[in-house]
Amino acid sequence: MPQPYLSVVIPAFNEESRISDTLSQVVEFLKSKDYAWEVLVADDGSQDHTAQIAEQVAEDQANVRILRLPHRGKGWAVKNGMLAALGEYRLLCDADLSVPIAQVERLLPPLVPGSDIVLGSREAPGAARFGEPARRHLMGRVFNFLVSRLAVSGLADTQCGFKCFRAEAAQELFNKQTMDGFSFDVELLYLAHKQGLSLAEVGVDWYYRPQSKVHPVRDSLTMTLDLLKIRWRHRHLE
Repeated sequence: MPQPYLSVVIPAFNEESRISDTLSQVVEFLKSKDYAWEVLVADDGSQDHTAQIAEQVAEDQANVRILRLPHRGKGWAVKNGMLAALGEYRLLCDADLSVPIAQVERLLPPLVPGSDIVLGSREAPGAARFGEPARRHLMGRVFNFLVSRLAVSGLADTQCGFKCFRAEAAQELFNKQTMDGFSFDVELLYLAHKQGLSLAEVGVDWYYRPQSKVHPVRDSLTMTLDLLKIRWRHRHLE
């Protein structure tokens, strides 16, 4: 099989209720494309049947792979998935498909030529949010304000789980990633900024999923402390 043009990396932890439908939607979309592709499920030590369901799909679909990992967090799963991917472009796609897979068309060339990383954004022009509680939106805006002051300025939305990396940028950044939890996005973008990689934000459609693994209060506090850890761990880049 030729090198994939696009790798779709899906981190998963206890997603047995939706991983089958998610893979079905992603595979059906990609089958309609004229480029080579692969889907890689990075299972973060799920305690349910997520991995087994993904493996059943992979048995019937040669372009689907499953990477079984010990449980350490979403950032850990994404890192391993991205480094194991083979695509010229590598898309981070959340297992809940809060951003429909078809939105990847907005992130790939020729629509966004020349960028090392293209961020799906819930705040950029053309974005639309569906069903998000006001409190959740406010907490996200507060965290983004802190990100802009402590880590990476100039970005409207760093936390949307829909990002596309050129292969070279993915290899460079994910090999240096140290954060295993939800703050991995900020660390990657902090490193990208310090290393002069080009970033672009593109508005996407985003749907709130009530079953999200993010705990608004607990994880917001943890992620705020993580911003300081990121600065400390990479202080040699200051």
